[in-house]
Amino acid sequence: MSAGTYTPRPGAAPLPRMIAAQTALETRMLLRNGEQLLLTVIIPTLLLVLFSAVDIVDTGSGASVDFLAPGILALAVMSTAFTGQAIATGFERRYGVLKRLGASPLPRWALMTAKTLSVLVTEVLQVLLLTAIAFALGWSPQGNPLSVLLLLVLGTAAFSGLGLLMAGTLKAEATLAAANLVFLLLLVGGGVIVPLDKFPDAVQSMLGLLPISALSEGLRDVLQHGASMPWGQAGILAVWAVLGLGAAAKFFRWE
Repeated sequence: MSAGTYTPRPGAAPLPRMIAAQTALETRMLLRNGEQLLLTVIIPTLLLVLFSAVDIVDTGSGASVDFLAPGILALAVMSTAFTGQAIATGFERRYGVLKRLGASPLPRWALMTAKTLSVLVTEVLQVLLLTAIAFALGWSPQGNPLSVLLLLVLGTAAFSGLGLLMAGTLKAEATLAAANLVFLLLLVGGGVIVPLDKFPDAVQSMLGLLPISALSEGLRDVLQHGASMPWGQAGILAVWAVLGLGAAAKFFRWE
């Protein structure tokens, strides 16, 4: 008895194809979610337009948009890599989606890779949109684009690790509350809109160690002041990335 011919051929697809398919699915799900769009697109856009058009916060000499645009780019990274990913992954874990996907031919590390790639795709769309709006508002960026890219990648790694750590250790409802609370606190105290030098001296040094502050100030050093590479801020982001991703890998619970 001869073996039959099956079309399509049974078996798992090649790993790169599985990761690409999961990345596309994750991206579509993220862009279709109204709450995610609010966090990733609408809030950063409104903040950029509002604070650039209305002189609410003293941002120092020069156009307000030159100060605000780098901070809003940092906020966009945090909203996607940390807040959005933490909430979405937390509820996927609660409803057993991660457990079922973990039993599929797609390895667990590949699933997390797909989630990270989805975050990167979303961030590219965010950066393009916010950059276009900032240019329309009169933004005049300086500096080396490669330095900006490195800072954004380090910021993404740092916030992604922290988001996955939160989603993999807390209950979904606790993740929802904590992620939104952290988002608001870092928006106010992370140098995104309010310059860090407006805070008391005793607080500035501590705030400067936060990942959102390091990313905001690093991008501002490059894009507003034309610095080559702010290695201090890059080092802070790298430490957060190693700690966050390492802790997420160790303590993440799939169910």
